[in-house]
Formats: sequence, C-alpha cells, structure tokens
Amino acid sequence: MRTLLNILWLVLAGFWLALSYVLAGIICCILIITIPFGIASFRIAGFALWPFGRTTVPRRDAGAGSLLGNVIWIIVAGWWLALGHLVTGALLCITIIGIPFGIANFKLIPVSLAPLGREIVASGDRASF
Repeated sequence: MRTLLNILWLVLAGFWLALSYVLAGIICCILIITIPFGIASFRIAGFALWPFGRTTVPRRDAGAGSLLGNVIWIIVAGWWLALGHLVTGALLCITIIGIPFGIANFKLIPVSLAPLGREIVASGDRASF
C-alpha cells in the first residue's frame, strides 16, 4: 500500500514539491553561509518525493548550531513552508481520497519548520531512537 500511495503522491504532487525544494537548495548553496540550509532543502526534497513509510526523528548529535540555524530558518522560510503544508493538508483532508495525502503534508510540517537537527528514517526504525 505504501508503494501505491508513494507512486500516486509522486505523480500528483511529490515531483513538483521535491523539485521546488531542490531549486531552493541550489539557490542556498550558491552562498557559502547558507550551505547548511541548502543541504536541509535537499533532505526535505527526498522526503517530499517519497513520504509514505518514512518519518523524521531528532538527531542526538545536534547541537547549538542547529538550534541557531533553525531559528534563522523559521524566521526566513520555515513558517511559510509549514503554513503552506498545513493549509494544503487541511484542504486535501476534505475528501476521503485526499486524506492520506493530507497526512503526508502534515508529516512534512516538522521538517519544513525546523530541518536542522532532524533525520529522515524508515517508519519501522523509529523505535530504535
């Protein structure tokens, strides 16, 4: 079922969403100081491309740098991205067919709000963290 949902997600929204995160990552990698944000955008793009069967968990080795980076990210782009995923997810949940895709959008909110210090893992691996 995960594979079917991922394929439908990829065709309907995932490709364009991932492409926009990749474009943002490329733009962020142009300047040296924003490279961590570019890498985070690439990580989000991979999650947005294939979200079913995966989840995000906090990294144990994340320190003060990721906290400071997340504060900057939230101010500049994070809250816009999270709001966009929230509205899109709520609109998708109006129909029964759209509920799984709305949930996938809700899963993207934490990583789009504060991507630094988070890791994307398979859903079955969450118990080990």
